[in-house]
Amino acid sequence: MIRIQTSLGVITLELDAEHAPATTANFEQYVRDGFYAGTVFHRVIPNFMVQGGGMLADMSQKSTRAPIRNEAKNGLKNARGSIAMARTSDPHSATAQFFINVKDNGFLDHPGQDGWGYCVFGKVIEGMDVVDAIVAAPTANKRGHQNVPVEPVLIEKMEIVE
Repeated sequence: MIRIQTSLGVITLELDAEHAPATTANFEQYVRDGFYAGTVFHRVIPNFMVQGGGMLADMSQKSTRAPIRNEAKNGLKNARGSIAMARTSDPHSATAQFFINVKDNGFLDHPGQDGWGYCVFGKVIEGMDVVDAIVAAPTANKRGHQNVPVEPVLIEKMEIVE
């Protein structure tokens, strides 16, 4: 499990290493490295998702390790409360950024609209009220990005918990 301490409260995740082993290992390594401390939820879209894990409050992007292979063909669904890897249009471009679905987003499931979909690798088991508070935050455009919370929603730290 992963505990995410945000400026709006705590979110606890249960990861699924059985169905998404490489994705889970990648995410856990970023957590162990302390990578997420000081990043923000930088893309917040009501009735869709909240995305974070790669940008600082000034909207500068953190450097990451190499991208990982897309494991979206694992049977897990982009349902409300699930956590999935964010990526570009390249199906195998996921690095550190992730998103939490705030509603069922079946169109993101494998094969998706591009033959791949977005890899789900866990779910929120506590703190969905915090996720709902994040998605309710007023947003604006900031430094070329849309849907950015006006008041930064900070990821203060993440830790692996038993």
